[in-house]
Amino acid sequence: MTWVKRNLYFLIACAVAVGLMGWAGWNLWVEWGHNEDILTKLDEQYGKLTNLNNQKPQPGTPGGKVDNIKTAQDQRKQLQGLLAQGTNFFQRILPIPNPESGRVTERDFSATLSRVIDQMQRDATNASVIIPPNYAFSFAAERSKVSFATNGLAPLSVELGEVKAICEVLFQAKINMLENLRREPDSPDDQAGLQTDYLGLEDKSITNDLAILTPYEITFLSFSSELASVLGGFAASPYGFVVKTVNVDPASSGALDLTPMDPGSAPPVRYAPPPTFVPPTPSQSADPYSSGRYGTPSVPDRYGSGPAPGGVPYRGLKGGSPTPPPAYNPAAAAAPAAVAGSRGPQIVLDEKLLKITITLDIVKLLSNEPKAAPAASKGRGPVAGAAPGAAAPGAAEVKPLAEGPATTPRPQ
Repeated sequence: MTWVKRNLYFLIACAVAVGLMGWAGWNLWVEWGHNEDILTKLDEQYGKLTNLNNQKPQPGTPGGKVDNIKTAQDQRKQLQGLLAQGTNFFQRILPIPNPESGRVTERDFSATLSRVIDQMQRDATNASVIIPPNYAFSFAAERSKVSFATNGLAPLSVELGEVKAICEVLFQAKINMLENLRREPDSPDDQAGLQTDYLGLEDKSITNDLAILTPYEITFLSFSSELASVLGGFAASPYGFVVKTVNVDPASSGALDLTPMDPGSAPPVRYAPPPTFVPPTPSQSADPYSSGRYGTPSVPDRYGSGPAPGGVPYRGLKGGSPTPPPAYNPAAAAAPAAVAGSRGPQIVLDEKLLKITITLDIVKLLSNEPKAAPAASKGRGPVAGAAPGAAAPGAAEVKPLAEGPATTPRPQ
């Protein structure tokens, strides 16, 4: 005990040193395990880097001759520019009415609906398009109402704008007759309407991560040229019209005559196919002087081109049997030889009226504000005069990805 008392401070220092050494050993063991884990992760990342370097194309060196990472970033910017240009052709159709406050009232919708239906009827008359009498363009249930369901005004205003946009394409194509237009019933007021104005329960709007797809079905009568104009109008429209199916059937005889007109309205101008050339028969073209000049075959007989007339025969000054002068027959002298087998042009296409049913979707993007806004082109196709595969306007020039191995030293 005497030694302990004399070396007390030394013993305390030794005890503290032993404790510190134990604590240091514990930390060393723990950090050694962490170091092993980090080294394992480093080996995994190095393996991925080696795999990327051995691929073709490979990342390359930042700032070097081959820098495929920057090239990929430029290509991403180009794709964003193309996406921004594509949104210009999927513009939203403005609802009718479209107040600044965004809230559609019953009074505004009732007055606007009557005005828009009347305007579309006048547009159909001006375009010589036949429509059913007093047609409401699938809004017959709402046409005579002044009170509507509160939760149905906004969907109805959107559908009214879309129906008007569809009819503008049809009237611009000058179809012969608009038979029917069907839409999705979105309002409780549609339950009291005609079933022919609405699609079935299986045809509903589809919403995905990018857009809302609203179905429509239109049935009209026209010829093939008007059908081409309708499809071209949908393709050139700035709105997202996507034609799904086109069903073409021959129209029934007298389909346009079965539709009565409103009292006091002018009869619509109906399209008629161009006249067909009827080739003449050989009997009609064999004698152009007899039948062509005089109109009837019997008239030339009065002027000497027919058989010798009866009556007193011609007598000369001397005796003997009279010798009549030879009769001149212009038909026999100038009649052209009939061409054997001449039938005229052959009729290849006989245009008939068609009954056409088109189902389409209107694509409404959830966000029409692109993140990148490069210069937008006015046409849907490539820029005029640009070579195939050229970059879009406003997009950065993109270099192709380079190939070749790159050596990357393993970090120590």
